[in-house]
Amino acid sequence: MSLLKGKHTIKEIDGVRCTVVEKKIEQERVNFLTFLLELNGFEVKVLEEKRKTEEDPQTYLLGVTDLVFNPVIWVYERKLKTKDGKKVTADYWNQKTKNLEPNYWDFKKKY
Repeated sequence: MSLLKGKHTIKEIDGVRCTVVEKKIEQERVNFLTFLLELNGFEVKVLEEKRKTEEDPQTYLLGVTDLVFNPVIWVYERKLKTKDGKKVTADYWNQKTKNLEPNYWDFKKKY
């Protein structure tokens, strides 16, 4: 699930209703998002998803207990912060870069 989908889904994880942040993600992504979301004050819940076969990689569903949380809104309104206090960009959220600048609106066409 990426930021582009933007669908708000609720699911019960460990007996607690949670907003689904991402699903079908691997452990590395779980670790990244858990750290980032807990740093911003969210309680994170992780559910191991069932595999069809033993050869399939283990994937997880990650949610937060805040039922009104929407990652699209929080990322694009620049509400999430890193441990350095810098604002999270969409590329940082998607782990495409560790550089938090320039902002997407700063790109200018170069002729």
